[in-house]
Amino acid sequence: MEQEVPNTNTPVALVVGVTGMVGLSLAEALKSPTALGGPWKVYGSARRPKPTWFPSSTPDHYITFDALDFDDTLKHLAPIAHEITHVFWVAIQVRENEESNIVANSTMLENVIKALKSATSSRLCHITLQTGTKHYMGPIFDPVLGTQLVHHEPPFHEDMPRLPYPNFYYALEDLLASYSPSFSYSVHRSSRIVGASSRSFYNALLTLCVAKNQAFNCTNGDVYTWKSLWKVCCEVFDVEFVPFDENEKFDWVGMMKKKGRVWDEIVEKYGLYKTNMEEIVCPEAIDAALHFDFPHVCCMNKSREFGFFGYANTLKSIGLWVGRLRDMKIIP
Repeated sequence: MEQEVPNTNTPVALVVGVTGMVGLSLAEALKSPTALGGPWKVYGSARRPKPTWFPSSTPDHYITFDALDFDDTLKHLAPIAHEITHVFWVAIQVRENEESNIVANSTMLENVIKALKSATSSRLCHITLQTGTKHYMGPIFDPVLGTQLVHHEPPFHEDMPRLPYPNFYYALEDLLASYSPSFSYSVHRSSRIVGASSRSFYNALLTLCVAKNQAFNCTNGDVYTWKSLWKVCCEVFDVEFVPFDENEKFDWVGMMKKKGRVWDEIVEKYGLYKTNMEEIVCPEAIDAALHFDFPHVCCMNKSREFGFFGYANTLKSIGLWVGRLRDMKIIP
């Protein structure tokens, strides 16, 4: 890739993890004519080649590299390092335990930062980091620690102290802080995410915020129950809603364990984008969320006080994103 002489008045974004739900929505938001600070030039990056469902015109350039490999990262980012002004970090590697998560995700972020800072005329001024409410609950998916956690009492506030458990969210925040003041950063702790992608481990809606050295909760702020969500899903998928005992335990992981072949048949029958079921669903995540014994509620006061008033109607958004997934031929 030949180096371009950057227009110093144009903000240039690198969206790391652009094929995920948040990455795709973020790239589209940045390319919108009404985008804050725009017009933006957008580079999108991912580990794997561009999937057929990915809108080719969403980022201006699509880059493939392995962020765990510094040499590969430097090779692909060095030609554009002098252009990038903003990094939007929405990438994630999920490993077998939290210590491994810390190593993998910290390595990826640091490799990208080092590659971009290698430019003698680096314009990098801000990194936006997406994490989540595991910040307040601890490593809930760790096979050992997940059964021993004592979480903060909801509603969750940004100034709550860190919990005494390893957490890769903490590691990423500390990594960004270690580069201050060479660039500023903001941290956005999303709740549950819904969106359209075949490459997302966790599935909330994009919140694009730019604020210096702050952390913000990112939720819609509306109130809904799982039962109300199931009713909407039934309407969208045209199936009958059957009343159930909400106190009855249900094993999502066990139910989905042997459904891979069924999904393969659905993909074949409807001519869908070829995916393995394990690539597009995470029963472990939904199983954990459904079994929280506390209200999963975040306080949005700080975000409101800083002027971030955007939100989406959570239940209405389900139909929107299901429609988008159908258009992308990821689901029938």
